[in-house]
Amino acid sequence: MTAAAGTVHTRAVAHLFVDQLRLMAAHFPDEVAYRMVPDGEALTFAQWDAESDRLARGLIGAGVAKGDRVAIYLAPAEALHWMVAYSAVHKAGAVAVPTNTRLSRRELEQVLGHSGAVAALAGADTTANLSEILDALPALRRAVTTMDRAPDGFVTWTDAGPAEGEAPSVAVDGDDMADIMYTSGTTGRPKGVVVRHRNAAMIPNGLPNWTGDGWLHASPLFTFAGIASIYNPMKLGMTGLYMARFDADAWLRVVEEHRPSAMFLVPAMAQLLINNSRFTDCDMSSVVMATIGSAPLPTDTFRRLREKMPQAWVSNNWGMTEAGSAYCSLPPEEVDRRVGSVGKPAPTVALKVIDEDGEELGPNQVGELLVSNPGQEREYFGDPEATAATWKDGWLHTGDLARIDEDGYLYIVGRKKDVIIRGGNNVHATDIEETLLEHPAVLEAAVAGVPHDVLGEDVAAWVVLAPEAQVEPAELLAFMSEHLSDYKVPRRYTIVDELPRNATGKVVKHELPPAAEPLSRQ
Repeated sequence: MTAAAGTVHTRAVAHLFVDQLRLMAAHFPDEVAYRMVPDGEALTFAQWDAESDRLARGLIGAGVAKGDRVAIYLAPAEALHWMVAYSAVHKAGAVAVPTNTRLSRRELEQVLGHSGAVAALAGADTTANLSEILDALPALRRAVTTMDRAPDGFVTWTDAGPAEGEAPSVAVDGDDMADIMYTSGTTGRPKGVVVRHRNAAMIPNGLPNWTGDGWLHASPLFTFAGIASIYNPMKLGMTGLYMARFDADAWLRVVEEHRPSAMFLVPAMAQLLINNSRFTDCDMSSVVMATIGSAPLPTDTFRRLREKMPQAWVSNNWGMTEAGSAYCSLPPEEVDRRVGSVGKPAPTVALKVIDEDGEELGPNQVGELLVSNPGQEREYFGDPEATAATWKDGWLHTGDLARIDEDGYLYIVGRKKDVIIRGGNNVHATDIEETLLEHPAVLEAAVAGVPHDVLGEDVAAWVVLAPEAQVEPAELLAFMSEHLSDYKVPRRYTIVDELPRNATGKVVKHELPPAAEPLSRQ
């Protein structure tokens, strides 16, 4: 990282996200805070601050009170509206509910219903889905759309708040909720991770030395990685560069044209980059920090990125929504010595690995990873049972299988929970299996991950049909596509006579036969 980008003045301001935005708008009003790339619009700090003030006034005027939940349901193509909405929700003292735009209508209804959202901000590509379920959401009393003409039950973005008025001022403190981040549940129920203002930020607020260097990323803003990329660039004196839909060729062109200093990738993106014909000749000398996370990273991919950018700190990091600010990073000087490691955590964070009896294991022994981050713990919204099962005696049980070497460096080696990571998206096999069982022709189902050259893992299903039932794999694909987000839908369906089981009746997934060929290319 450049010296300028890494320097933040010691002058501190309040800890809230919106205080950082107001600070930037006061000192750097005309600088570009965020730019859509390769050829999109830009948002200055003054515009961001003023527009979010207007929208916050509208939310407050519509009865949104401190602590109320507000869903942000905008597609990546409307990222600048998304960021304005995010700040507006916090300025109104409300709680942001970043909502996955790939949810089916049933899943969308579950998330908004579970959160008790009283308002929702939708976009051109998402308003129709929200409109279909308005009657099923009695708590929702304000729906805003970015469309020029609002359908029944909505108001337009331009009519959502008055242009003139005082800056909203709703007192909140560190213990108040800031966000609820929904993750896929293993039981079919949505689980929302509560993010409080005291544990929302990894980098403290402050007035930076402004350089305008670019921070390039393409992660959906409703994800942990996406949220982290909203305010962190400005805190480091950088302009955010956002690509709504990742395209390797376009990404490499942006790197050459905009010369970013930092970038964030998931492993699937990294794989597409190194396999692109432009990669070898692309000038990536401006990049001094390339962070990779959200899924396991193949060693060869990591090596090729480092060879391409010898001047950069290329790191494979570990983090998870439940862990909040507890994350690991590998120092540049340790990359060659700790091949496969995701690094060490911050000094306030403790890690340990335990066996199935809960006993702590020694160096380099594999077990479940536990994380402690005193004072920064999170919980599941409205789900005390899931909270109690995940956070025990101050330790977060991550479900990741890991080892810690004798010097305290962490290595992720697998997953205890039955999770498939497809292109950086967590897919819980149990959710998919339960949905398959809703099909009348399906008697039993097992879902597992299979290797994929680009995505890391793909989703495959093995199905036992009900007596005398007949169904084609294409019919199952169509059924699942109606009920699940597209990244959760299995592309491979293998019809079997029975599922392999152990003596207790549990399906032994590593004994499943080879998966059928995919029905569509992904």
